[in-house]
Amino acid sequence: MENGPLVYGLLAALAIALLHAAYTDILRREIEDWLNAAIALSAPLFWWACGLSVWPDMALQLALGAGVFVFFALMFAIGAMGGGDVKLIGAIALWFPWIEMARITIIMSLVGAALTLVVLAEHRMRKRPGQPEVPYGVAIAFAALWPVGERFFNHFA
Repeated sequence: MENGPLVYGLLAALAIALLHAAYTDILRREIEDWLNAAIALSAPLFWWACGLSVWPDMALQLALGAGVFVFFALMFAIGAMGGGDVKLIGAIALWFPWIEMARITIIMSLVGAALTLVVLAEHRMRKRPGQPEVPYGVAIAFAALWPVGERFFNHFA
């Protein structure tokens, strides 16, 4: 790690942004565009701080981010996710290599499934009309906080 303090500072900022995304998604079922943009636009600074080369490392991160965004945009198109969720996971994909993104996606899916069951049960118990809205940003944020936390608490990760 080339610029250790800067890397840890950027990861701390990412953690704060993810917590804010989860909070606003619980509160309003919305993840603000400015927050997703800030996460995405700060990724190149993180790449630089980590010492990634422009080719092929940064190019691969851009490709991963675009691929993840396109995949989840298709999920949005079929009504499986909200637009803010898609932008958030796409922005997060700019920060982590593909193997960590695979793990994030698995954790996100498991936490999201559990969250969906809880929201569905609460929706039915209160006999609310319509479809329940799942704050999936919580699952996304939790999953992305996992590798961020590993960098802080497990220095061998």
